[in-house]
Amino acid sequence: MKRWLVGACIATAFVGTACSSSPSAPPVVSPTGGSHGQGHHRAQGDGQSPIPTESPVPIESNPPGDIPDSTRFPPYHSSKGAFTLKVPEGWSRRTTSSSVSFSDKLNSITVQWFDASKAPTVASAKSKEVPELRRTERAFSLKEVLACAPSCTIPYSTNPIDVHLPSQHAVAIRYFDNSAPNAVTGKQYRDEVVRFEFFKKGTEAALILAGPVGSDNVDPWRLVSESFAWS
Repeated sequence: MKRWLVGACIATAFVGTACSSSPSAPPVVSPTGGSHGQGHHRAQGDGQSPIPTESPVPIESNPPGDIPDSTRFPPYHSSKGAFTLKVPEGWSRRTTSSSVSFSDKLNSITVQWFDASKAPTVASAKSKEVPELRRTERAFSLKEVLACAPSCTIPYSTNPIDVHLPSQHAVAIRYFDNSAPNAVTGKQYRDEVVRFEFFKKGTEAALILAGPVGSDNVDPWRLVSESFAWS
């Protein structure tokens, strides 16, 4: 290494900048709306640290977050998760070895998949998933747990969501929580989350739909949930 490059590395060390002969990877930008789908929604005892206790933030009187009616929903296929799902066109995507998350402004759609010995039920969701969500979500407040087998009507802050799953059963959990603080402003929103749990041959998939309480996302959430299919 040339002497001037060594000197540059030493100088930048004082401001915490790493020196490398190859270009650095671009930073990962977290969704504006919070941490939904970034590890805090997998209620399977995965070692997530408890979220510090905080009070529910006020619900917006004129909540933002409505997904435009003109939004297109092309299909997305996950080879790792072995499923297909319709998602809003143009939303940012973040993937890991066991999850994929789509986000835009204050809304997010996440699918996480993991091994499971049997299909979830309302009873198992109440005894396992709900306590874990209560431990890992910000100001968690459970609304209901119900079977979608294969249809159900999910109460929602604007209008009920009538879900008709084509050929499968699921358990639905609806709850409120706080979004993570905005990285710049620190602002939080009170979010309404609908979590569907699907199962097939030893694999469970959690579909998590999140947005500010009062956002009129009934039609998009119905479309997305009904489009989930194992491949």
